[in-house]
Amino acid sequence: MAVGILEVNLISGKNLKRSDFLGKIDPYVEIQYKGQTRKSSVAKDGGRNPTWNDKLRWRAEFPGSGADYKLIVKVMDHDTFSTDDYIGEATVHVKELLEMGVEKGTAELRPTKYNVVDSDLSFVGELLIGVSYSLLQDRAMDGEVFGGWKHSQFD
Repeated sequence: MAVGILEVNLISGKNLKRSDFLGKIDPYVEIQYKGQTRKSSVAKDGGRNPTWNDKLRWRAEFPGSGADYKLIVKVMDHDTFSTDDYIGEATVHVKELLEMGVEKGTAELRPTKYNVVDSDLSFVGELLIGVSYSLLQDRAMDGEVFGGWKHSQFD
């Protein structure tokens, strides 16, 4: 089994459907991979055509448990005074990307448009997303080792 880093480059959205009748939307994205969820920033000024340029990362094993090698990308509208509204979701299949990454050490899906659909499978916009996978090198420790001492940076 190979272990690597799966990285999603969430670039932008286009023509996202408004969930509120009043005002503009403040969209963000929740991306789920094998039970692990990552959340993007809220695009406050983008409205229906947001720009995020967020990079979200997961530790990914291949072949791993289960066969669901896909990213579930949920688009949400942030609401300050009520529950956030679901706009729709897109699915990004990554099995071939992981296979190629294990074989070559790294692989990339260049930024691609993915349709966002709501629970009725109606088109509600699109997302521009890039995905990459890089194998991790075998390391005994994180950080760099200098003269037998582990050197790491603390925030």
